[in-house]
Amino acid sequence: MRRRRECLSCAERFTTFETAELVLPHVVKSDASRQPFDQAKLRAGIERALEKRPVSSEAVEEALSRIVHKLQVAGEREVRSVMIGELVMEELRQLDEVAFVRFASVYRSFQDVEEFREEIERLQQVSKHLVDREQMSLLPEARQRRRRRR
Repeated sequence: MRRRRECLSCAERFTTFETAELVLPHVVKSDASRQPFDQAKLRAGIERALEKRPVSSEAVEEALSRIVHKLQVAGEREVRSVMIGELVMEELRQLDEVAFVRFASVYRSFQDVEEFREEIERLQQVSKHLVDREQMSLLPEARQRRRRRR
């Protein structure tokens, strides 16, 4: 918010800029320790997963904004790190599948190649399901059935 103000002692006018201070929750780590939410840490993790991938910085910023917004909307004072990790994976799945697998491999502590293969298969099934859902029929189901009968 931009505001014009006036100094009471010298009557000089000046502009101030104000922003709302939105409180983000504390993060509860897997060892039960708590620490303040750190957006720089979140950005670093996402950028590490996206390293050398063709994703624009604007897309990364939008993904970060969506994650932070979801945390703010939740209205919780504390949020488990697992929830943040899941939000990050959801965003990375939409941004870049390779980055998603990279992040998931570290986040879920993959132990061998088999776990990579299973995650890639899950990702392929989710992608196929989303493509099927995106393809809308031009006619409602009932009309199509009637036409088939004729």
